[in-house]
Amino acid sequence: MYDNVCKFLAENYSQDFAQWLLGESIELTQLSPSELMVEPIRADALILLESQDTVLHLEFQTQPDPEIPFRMVDYRLRIYRRYPQKQMRQVVIYLKPTNSELVQQTVFAIEGTRHEFEVIRLWEQPVEELLQFPGLLPLAILGQTENRVQTLQQINQQIETLSNPRQRRNVTAATSILAGLLLEKDVIQRLLREEIVKESVIYQEIVAEATAKGLAEGLQQGRQQGLQEGRLEGEATIVLRLLRRRIGEIDATLEATIRGLSITQLETLSEALLDFTNRDDLVNWLESQ
Repeated sequence: MYDNVCKFLAENYSQDFAQWLLGESIELTQLSPSELMVEPIRADALILLESQDTVLHLEFQTQPDPEIPFRMVDYRLRIYRRYPQKQMRQVVIYLKPTNSELVQQTVFAIEGTRHEFEVIRLWEQPVEELLQFPGLLPLAILGQTENRVQTLQQINQQIETLSNPRQRRNVTAATSILAGLLLEKDVIQRLLREEIVKESVIYQEIVAEATAKGLAEGLQQGRQQGLQEGRLEGEATIVLRLLRRRIGEIDATLEATIRGLSITQLETLSEALLDFTNRDDLVNWLESQ
């Protein structure tokens, strides 16, 4: 969820990110990993933005990841293969404070190869810098501050100055979601209007994604349950057929009891029925289970 919010911000406020990270407000368009001729290592936290001369590679991370250095060099080579004439800036942005040494790593090194990239630990970034751009306001809540609630109030004041209603909704929603990394829900709801959050595009996209994921999981569970039920039904039918051959007709009550057995019980019954000579043997076996 947090990755999606950050990607939304980088895609929709690319000039703000360019001004912050590149020092100039240039137009950036999204570059799909599929254009690099190989499958992405992991696309959920990755965004590639390009201008005529530069590719900006951003990775947003909530947790330390030992694979980051390799991912950086891998994508640098992919970009070089596709755009050898373009410069490239690679920045890993860590969202949540941690003491892990992994968030200090800025180099991938193996024998004969060394590659450097940049790291931004948001909790070390001055809030004032992030408050300068609409697209970075949601990140400001994760910046360096002694009073995070007061910072959230400042962000809200800045959001209120945005003239575009849609922009206000989206920035509010993104701020609300990212603030959840460090603040309690009731504090966020007290300072940011919940109805504005729910009206935002980003909130609706997250809800839609969660709904789709839930449906997919439900369908998968349904398929598994259906397979299990189908197997159970098949086993019961086979056992009943063998029983009828062995001891004759099976009444409705006994059939219902047999169909209510588990797969394991049905398999055990199929082995035991060779010893049955009449209906009483079957009843006695069922009573013993």
